[in-house]
Amino acid sequence: MQSRMGRADGQERSGTVDQERTMSISTGGSSEGSASFGQVLPNLVTRPPGPRSQSLARRLRRVESRNVTHLKPEFPVFWESAAGANVRDVDGNVYLDLTGAFGVALAGHTNPAVGRELRDQASLLVHGMGDVHPPERKVEFLEALTSLAPWPNSRAILGSSGSEAVEAALKTALLATGKPGILAFEGAYHGLTLGSLAATHRADFRGPFRERLYPGVHFAPFPDPLRMGEEAGEKCLKVVAEVLKQGAGGEAVGAVILEPIQGRGGVRVPPPGFLEELARSAREAGAVLIFDEIFTGLGRTGELFACAHEGVLPDLLCVGKGLGGGLPLSACLGPPEVMDAWPPSEGEALHTSTFLGNPLACASGLALLREVEDRGLVTRSAELGAVLLQGLRSGLGSIPEIAEVRGRGLFVGVEIADPKTLTPLDGFAAGLAEKALEHGILVLPAGAHGNVVELTPPLVITREQLAWVVPELVGLVGEALGSSR
Repeated sequence: MQSRMGRADGQERSGTVDQERTMSISTGGSSEGSASFGQVLPNLVTRPPGPRSQSLARRLRRVESRNVTHLKPEFPVFWESAAGANVRDVDGNVYLDLTGAFGVALAGHTNPAVGRELRDQASLLVHGMGDVHPPERKVEFLEALTSLAPWPNSRAILGSSGSEAVEAALKTALLATGKPGILAFEGAYHGLTLGSLAATHRADFRGPFRERLYPGVHFAPFPDPLRMGEEAGEKCLKVVAEVLKQGAGGEAVGAVILEPIQGRGGVRVPPPGFLEELARSAREAGAVLIFDEIFTGLGRTGELFACAHEGVLPDLLCVGKGLGGGLPLSACLGPPEVMDAWPPSEGEALHTSTFLGNPLACASGLALLREVEDRGLVTRSAELGAVLLQGLRSGLGSIPEIAEVRGRGLFVGVEIADPKTLTPLDGFAAGLAEKALEHGILVLPAGAHGNVVELTPPLVITREQLAWVVPELVGLVGEALGSSR
């Protein structure tokens, strides 16, 4: 089996690949020789996707469910290595990553401090028995993580994915209140496992599984000042008050869950005061307020947690993505008065998993938390985010279709819409992501209509990389919109 696989790989790499590697169609960025990989500008040696990426796409199509990876002639590229804010694909092309790999590469791809911790831990213990005979690293990581939580003496439930953290939070809210109803928000994305999917708003995700989903969820509108005006927050809070009073799907509401800044929904920032009033309403109704900070947490928005921008304290907090330094790791955090709704273990945990508290993930998470603090990444995100926002607003301000450039820290969205009606330009950002790939830039689309360009680079992106990419993005957006008129 191994020899057959090896021959197939060798055959597909032979011939034109080495020739293609010598054909530079550079985007004009500096070569890797002038700076270390991780801090360089894009450099393309073949038009992406190159021959190896195309070959891997063919191989993947034969072995993976067709639902998972979007494969077509122009997309995607297959990664070989990464560092800092750079990614190299299997054809030798170097990209500037403005996705942070879904925000996971918070402290940079292949962070050296994380790598050292992983190597050391891998030589000692790769797997423990997290809820029976826990590894030492689990205790150390939980001590470090809970010390950063916004409550004294906080508690945590570990998981491997953001969806698991949301599942734990929703279960906790039910135990704490005895009320099964859930209030979520339009545009919300909380994961795709059945419990978290019930609180995820997008119809394309929910539709095929509607019969499996808990029906006691109500979606209130998320405040959108762009379309709802200055009273957006008040209008949405009126709906919230009514749902909290009447219940969701006939069930009394015990959980109110939202992202303090919606991520996949289009980097939507609520107006000032909305989160504070939402928290007040939830507590008056006896509901647990859950902030899903899986994307926004750990410095992404220029604060350790995005709720700090409004000075609002939730009852539960979900973290993930960057938390594991690249390894699967998530957590639901809360104060004792909420988390102690869980009964003490009598030998069988009510909520656990085989890989809970995995020592490799916890070692990686420890290194990540140290990097965030030691390198001042929260402050760095705030400072570079201001540069990114200002540059994009200045460069794109004269284009009629730019409905809004918004965000906090290095969490930025550019929304494209009809200038007269504000109707989203469906699929624009997805098309731009493909065009940006040809220029050595990795971006992602966001929003229910795929009309928001989402920018979430590693917090270690250099000022030089940022200074180069802003005018490049401005040019790409302007060119794409010009050709669409």
